[in-house]
Order: sequence, then structure tokens, then C-alpha cells
Amino acid sequence: MLYIVPTPVGNLEDITLRALNVLKSCDIILAEDTRNASVLLNHFGISKKVFTHHQHNEHAAVNELIRLLKEEQKTIALISDAGTPGISDPGFLLTRACIVHEIELTCLPGATAFVPALVMSGIPCNSFVFEGFLPVKKGRQTRLKLLQEEIRTMVFYESPHKLIKTLQDFITNFGADRKVCVVREISKMFEEKKRGAVAEVAEYYTNHPPKGEIVIVVAGKEA
Repeated sequence: MLYIVPTPVGNLEDITLRALNVLKSCDIILAEDTRNASVLLNHFGISKKVFTHHQHNEHAAVNELIRLLKEEQKTIALISDAGTPGISDPGFLLTRACIVHEIELTCLPGATAFVPALVMSGIPCNSFVFEGFLPVKKGRQTRLKLLQEEIRTMVFYESPHKLIKTLQDFITNFGADRKVCVVREISKMFEEKKRGAVAEVAEYYTNHPPKGEIVIVVAGKEA
């Protein structure tokens, strides 16, 4: 049995009781970074075997994990550094392999960064598209060009050192007046929401270099 277990995106108190029970009872925990996982597990007094499962080893590890799940009937919990595995994090390959091999799996409801950011943005969230991280180089401008006609609200993840470039790309492709909301450090002590026209928000962060995890919510093109 594979359990896909969301973990807090900031405040450790956001973990669910069910997630804790799964982490306590499983045979093996797969973590994107064992150091980050140890902070969470130690906080809740959980002592388990933890193995790394990240984008650089997930292809090579899938066959062995399938063997453990199918032949040895191990119960495995998959966690990422923050949020729900598979959402801009490792997890898809193992999930797909479990489906192919008819291994039971479930994903616990829980934390993911873009949902609270979207809800807090003040931008319509009845219909939206999640884009995750834009390509860094190849395919970036092609993707942005396609999104120029998107009428639904768009949600992106971005790192602090690339935020200004991404906002400038939005100005070029969506116009300086397009409404955006940048949400930073969700559920942490210094959580910040900056709303306004993309040009205004870009100017703000040019003068106030950001830190931490970032979600950008962008209004769609007016129909």
C-alpha cells in the first residue's frame, strides 16, 4: 500500500491527525530530503526508516519500490519537503507505476501551497489553471505566449531569485495592468500578500527583495 502524505507548507501544526497516524504506522517513509523530513518527524516523535526519493533518483528507484510494495507487502508513505507529493514535487512516477502494477494507493487530503494563495488572492477562483513552475529557458516564452489568451485565473510557483524576471515576463505578455497577487511564506510568521497591477507588484519586490516560498496568482484575460 502506498500512502501519498501531504506535509505542512510552513506551520507544523497544519499536519493532519491521519497523516501522523500513517507516518507512525507505515514500514518505510520516502522523503524528498531526509534532513527536512527529520525536522517534521522528530517534532512529532516519529522514528522510522526514511529514504530519499527525489527527481534525481526516482526513475532508478521505482522498480525496487514496486517490489517492496508488491512482493514484500510493505506499507510506504511518500512525503515531499512541503505540501502534497506530485504537485511540482516527485511522486508522479511512483504513483503511475503503482497503478500499472495494480498496487493499492491513496492520497491523504492536506496541505498544498496554491490553494490558500488562490483563495486569499481576491482574484476569481471558481475556474483556474495551475501552471506550477514556468520553464527556466527552453519553452518558457512559448508557454507564456500560449497563456496570453487564457481567460481563467492562473497560478504559478516561483523561487525568490526569479520572481522579478517572472513578473517582468508577465508585464510583457499580459500587460502592466494585469491583476496579480504574490503570496509569500504561507502559514509562516512572516506570511505576506502583495496585490495589485503586475507592474506595481514588480516595483515593490524590486525594492524589497523577497525570501521564502512564493505563489503567484494572475487574473485571466478579460473575455
